[in-house]
Amino acid sequence: MEFKVYDAAFAKQHNTAAIIGMPLVSWDIYSQFLFQTNALINDVNSLNQIATKNQWKSVWDFKENLQDKTVIVVTDAQLKIVFATKNIKKMNGYTPNEIVGKSPKMFQGEETDLQVSSEIRQAIINKVPFEKNVINYCKDGSLYKCHIKGFPVFNHKGEVTNFIAFEKIAA
Repeated sequence: MEFKVYDAAFAKQHNTAAIIGMPLVSWDIYSQFLFQTNALINDVNSLNQIATKNQWKSVWDFKENLQDKTVIVVTDAQLKIVFATKNIKKMNGYTPNEIVGKSPKMFQGEETDLQVSSEIRQAIINKVPFEKNVINYCKDGSLYKCHIKGFPVFNHKGEVTNFIAFEKIAA
């Protein structure tokens, strides 16, 4: 009975409402938004799976970080990249699949400041957070200044299981 009332009300509304057509261009905008939203959801789910699998003691709000155009890169304890958010391609031209299994050093080159690299390396050895600006290289060889906030990630036993970096284009 409830469904019949609902169906009747819906039919009445539909028959009396003016249907407004939308230009096809709006679908292009919507599909782009939908694609970005799906990528964000997939990245957040993947990051949460990595955190659960490795029993991370720390918790980050990945969704909030990704919405402000932050790229997130996760390495294992040996500094091999195990995950990168899909928006990394906008930053440097690499897709996540191209960098997984490699070292973050792949983004460095001749113009990268050796002192900054040494300070980052020392923070990693000491298992402490760091925040630095570094000159990195895009896939096409061009340079970009990257602001990195890096953190060691500990499990509930106090062991370092991963390192996580929140990266943005620096001003």
